[in-house]
Amino acid sequence: MSRTLTTGSPWRVILAFSVPLLIGNVVQQMYHIVDAVVVGRWLGVDSLAAVGATGSMLFLLIGFAWGLTSGFAIPTAQAFGAGDHAAVRRSVAAGAALTAMTSVVLTVVAPFLSRPLLELLQTPPELLDDATTFAVVSFLGAGATMFFNYLAAIIRAIGDSRTPLIFLTVACVFNVVLVVLMVGPLGWGVGGAALATVVSQALSVGLCLDYIRRRIPVLRMRRADWRITRADLALHLRLGLPMGFQASIIAIGTLAVQVRLNELGADAVAAYTTASRVDGLAIALLQSLGLAVSMFVAQNYGGGRPDRIRQGVAQATWMAVIGAVGLGAVLITLGAPLVRLFVGDGSDDVVSLAALMLIINGATYTALGVLFVLRGALQGLGHTLVPTITGIVELFMRAGAAVVLGALIGFAGVAWSNPLAWLGATAILIPAYLRARRELASMPVARADHISAATTPVPVVGPASGSMVVDAVVTQPVPVVPARRRRRTVAAALRRSRG
Repeated sequence: MSRTLTTGSPWRVILAFSVPLLIGNVVQQMYHIVDAVVVGRWLGVDSLAAVGATGSMLFLLIGFAWGLTSGFAIPTAQAFGAGDHAAVRRSVAAGAALTAMTSVVLTVVAPFLSRPLLELLQTPPELLDDATTFAVVSFLGAGATMFFNYLAAIIRAIGDSRTPLIFLTVACVFNVVLVVLMVGPLGWGVGGAALATVVSQALSVGLCLDYIRRRIPVLRMRRADWRITRADLALHLRLGLPMGFQASIIAIGTLAVQVRLNELGADAVAAYTTASRVDGLAIALLQSLGLAVSMFVAQNYGGGRPDRIRQGVAQATWMAVIGAVGLGAVLITLGAPLVRLFVGDGSDDVVSLAALMLIINGATYTALGVLFVLRGALQGLGHTLVPTITGIVELFMRAGAAVVLGALIGFAGVAWSNPLAWLGATAILIPAYLRARRELASMPVARADHISAATTPVPVVGPASGSMVVDAVVTQPVPVVPARRRRRTVAAALRRSRG
């Protein structure tokens, strides 16, 4: 269901919104884990390493596309928070058009670059063929990945984080069945593992489109909504491109890591791949909180509630710190047994290296949790410069650690690349957010006497009372800023987004 994030206790609203995101991210990580377990156990450590060898390259291109589509959803959330449903639909149309154009470019160009890029990264010869196959199939299905990310982002932007979770869970179960079938009985190798993920993502796209058509009136597009102006495209690109570049900048740092790993050999690649799967599961929990903060801030900024933004971000930071300490303790104590689930017996070197990486990462999760919350807050405010700068800092910290520390102390030096990147980015984000917080303190607040009595129809779909399934549209009071105040708020948002 769609809902406003501009009422209720901030920490409760953020937590309630982040829980489905958290479960969804865990589910998404689980089908990456299933791929790794099936490939590692069925095809062997070299095939697992080949899949891992594509990680930084896929992150460079698909990560850019993911960041781009996430940025496209920010104007949608701001328009929804301001109660402007026509602007919501125009935003969705502009984002969809840009997502389609990006998908076409990525699908046509990227497959031809796969093998040359892998060779440039010094991928070990014994891994090159399988790595190329996995990358090509993944890039050919990039459109499905992009559109699911975009559709899920706009559904979350109107306050519904539960529905994308349901569709993602369905896709995950479907992926598990397909990857076992395609890698096992059908014998399609690593290409089958990649194809299973693509088909599952395509299923999620179909489910999202059908749900929007049937259940979300505010997102039902009309012919007039597709009359996209240059200004509409410029607004979405101004927010989407920096987020895409942030992901790409971070990915360039991971390319340096990949080169160093390739030089260290197949065991190092397999260890890093396995540890990253386990690590990704933990990181997904913190990332969910950051995404929830981004949507919370965007809606409250559009709704003229800077007081809630300040309070909510402070509370979310404490939640991130507490969660990071707990997750770190789990990985430090249980890292080795978790890694052994992927590679089985006879791979002691891989297990010991991967466990070392999990200890290093787990000890520094607090910095990562703060990073996700503060960067999400700044992105929700429409700020682009500082998050981009933090991406550049991460690039240099990650690449420097891989090149310098990797040469000095081997795999342990490479393992330190991510924590050092997190620490460097957090050092930039803290003063930047404190400055934004001071600006928010000077903004007018749309209090009760400034809020109209208008209500917004909110579709409630699914189990809403016990085991009953209720399909209804209820009327829920929503803070609506008067037109003159809303114009001033939007103008201020546009001025701040330039910085």
